[in-house]
Amino acid sequence: MLAAITQRLVRRANRMRPWKCFALAEKGGAAVEFALVAAPFLALLVALFQTALVFFAGRVLDVTTEEASRYILTGQAQQSNMTQAGFAAWVCSKTFALFNCNNFMINVQNYTDFASASTATPTLTFNNSGQVSNTWAWSPGNPGDIVVVQVMYQWPVVLGPLGFNLSNLSNGNRLLVSTAVFKNEPY
Repeated sequence: MLAAITQRLVRRANRMRPWKCFALAEKGGAAVEFALVAAPFLALLVALFQTALVFFAGRVLDVTTEEASRYILTGQAQQSNMTQAGFAAWVCSKTFALFNCNNFMINVQNYTDFASASTATPTLTFNNSGQVSNTWAWSPGNPGDIVVVQVMYQWPVVLGPLGFNLSNLSNGNRLLVSTAVFKNEPY
């Protein structure tokens, strides 16, 4: 009986026009559906991964800045005559392989009171070759001074699919800024 039903279906399919056979075919339907859904799904995954990586890098920079600022807060940086380059190297040693040590920008300023302390993100200026041309302050202060430590990093951003873009700089990177404000301890 199964053979008779199969023969009847084959005869009926042979009598149909080719376009009807194509319209009624169900083989490969999953592949077509996957092709329609795959591109947006992969774009969403790339955007999600990139966003998570940027937020993770920002959090690592925050923790590192907090730890590094204690080095100034307790007077260890001032008593050891640490330079801005030395402080940047110390910061880099705490961030493991996530950051390129040459791309850190350290801005340390001291003030007499909290009201005059500026925590605004500096505006970056670029030279003709695309490098940051700002000069950063290094003034860790004396005991009792208010100190603002800003550690900045240009995080490279890959342009995401479907117009997703996390960059906030003109060169296509994202500026990560971590700021710590404190009063130096008496040392």
